[in-house]
Amino acid sequence: MKTELNIYQKRVEGMTYLDKRMLNHRDRTHLLQANLNRKAKEEKGYVFYVLYDKVFLPYILRYAWDEVRKNGGSAGVDGETVQDVSGGDVDAYLDALSEDLRRQTYKPSAVKRVWIPKSNGEKRPLGIPTVRDRIVQAACKLIIEPIFEADFEESSYGFRPERSAGDAIRAIRASLQAGNTTVYDADLSKYFDTIPHGKLLQVLKKRISDPRVLRLIKLWLKAPVSDRGNLTGGKRNKVGTPQGCVISPLLANIYMNLIDKAVNRLRGYFQPYGIKIIRYADDFILTGRDIGQHTVSCLKHLLARTGLRINETKTKLLNARTAEFNFLGFTFRYDASLYGTGQYLNIHPGKKALGKIKEKIHEYLHTHGHSRAETVSAGLNMIIKGWLNYFDLPGCSYTQMTRRHLRWYMSEQLYRYYRRKSQRRSSLYGQQAYEILISKYGLVDVLKYRPPTQF
Repeated sequence: MKTELNIYQKRVEGMTYLDKRMLNHRDRTHLLQANLNRKAKEEKGYVFYVLYDKVFLPYILRYAWDEVRKNGGSAGVDGETVQDVSGGDVDAYLDALSEDLRRQTYKPSAVKRVWIPKSNGEKRPLGIPTVRDRIVQAACKLIIEPIFEADFEESSYGFRPERSAGDAIRAIRASLQAGNTTVYDADLSKYFDTIPHGKLLQVLKKRISDPRVLRLIKLWLKAPVSDRGNLTGGKRNKVGTPQGCVISPLLANIYMNLIDKAVNRLRGYFQPYGIKIIRYADDFILTGRDIGQHTVSCLKHLLARTGLRINETKTKLLNARTAEFNFLGFTFRYDASLYGTGQYLNIHPGKKALGKIKEKIHEYLHTHGHSRAETVSAGLNMIIKGWLNYFDLPGCSYTQMTRRHLRWYMSEQLYRYYRRKSQRRSSLYGQQAYEILISKYGLVDVLKYRPPTQF
């Protein structure tokens, strides 16, 4: 039986070359990643002891810069933006960074903290490293991610190559349809802020023994945080990795893999009960035919051993047949069949998700009061397409009712928008504005739009 190729093997499958120097920087990076991943898969106990010299390879830093430039983002504490770097001598910039890393004189700057409003009125901290630090973190991630990908469980979906939230939703659907309708909907208390550095480094050392790479990661973990000019954290900090840092999602996955393995372990406590874990970063649920309080206590004990804890106010144990639950913006609910043949599983965008896109549409129209119809259509298309691409999972989620509600909302908002826009009446002044924008100016019809084919 032929083993399915993973993302690293797929990237280099069929690659032919006479000299590595003939490959571009992306292909050379993919080849190195495939070799690291293959070694890690073939020898589960192998510890990599020479990795640091690969972090500052010119083609690795070039690839890392491509990723940072593509993602954009705000400036860090030094005020330097991605555009500033792009507008200068990028080669010289990367060469200087490579030399700092080679000589081990590189030191990260403080992480800029910004506060992002949440739907419940609270604020979530987000860390923004400098562009320079983002490039080095991306380079380090390119090297160590293939190694740990060889160890990750299939039940983990967040921030991993060729995996998505949609895959996690499909996995939950499959588990529920298999009869695992008892659900433990878990929420961790400030996961990224509570990862213990000492225990995380112990996990890293199971695969990495290069002290220079471990020192690099420790420097990022200990980097001070600048909050409105006030510095906190630093060397005395023992826990947390700032959300927003390039390396943080990978470190979070590496640490949470301990829980994945404990739940999935053959002949472990959870396996005889058929309990499955589906995880996306720090969001996860357990599904099973019967999840008792003893199972919950066992999970809490495991989390406590790793220095983590459950947020009791947001965590619940339920029967999906009689109570709905939400995960990654989707609502899972069993509804009565219209034909009287029992229940069917209804997966659809949740109320909060619908509320968020309505807020985005309202905000866009409010801030583009003097834009041309083509501009308005293009801006709204970015919002609508991105939202539907996420929530419309063919054969899995049901979005028709939400689309109808969204169509009505957009029609009302555009009617009000053009009513306020000018006292001069035009073809867009009236209830027909939504239809005219669709027919003449390229606005997508939310009832007809279908996401690109998903693989």
